[in-house]
Amino acid sequence: MYSNVADAPPKNSRKIRCFQEEKKASASSEKPQAKSRKKTSSEFPSIDRDTQRKRDDERRTILEQELAAEQKRLDAARGQMEEQQSVRLATERDYQRYLDRVQPFRDSVENHERNIQAIQSELDNLR
Repeated sequence: MYSNVADAPPKNSRKIRCFQEEKKASASSEKPQAKSRKKTSSEFPSIDRDTQRKRDDERRTILEQELAAEQKRLDAARGQMEEQQSVRLATERDYQRYLDRVQPFRDSVENHERNIQAIQSELDNLR
């Protein structure tokens, strides 16, 4: 049998605690805790300049390739969007239907533009 009444618990019941109470330490028994130190640059493994330069050049090359590919995808998406915008179907007497049909193409163009901006900012960070 369990009880949450501390003053007069029922017979044959156990006292339980759901939460741990904080132990109050006296000032004399406190021990200084070891402070966590931050690693200095001398403790990190170092890479020689030629290796780092080679890695940076490879990364720049990859980002430039991604930028060129994304630019091609953007041009293709713009072409598709312009093609869809130039055509108005007979079922689209309501202008909202036209907007709903063209919206995915606009979203695609915006997505490619954001990708290009992100890649460009990565390239700018390398320089």
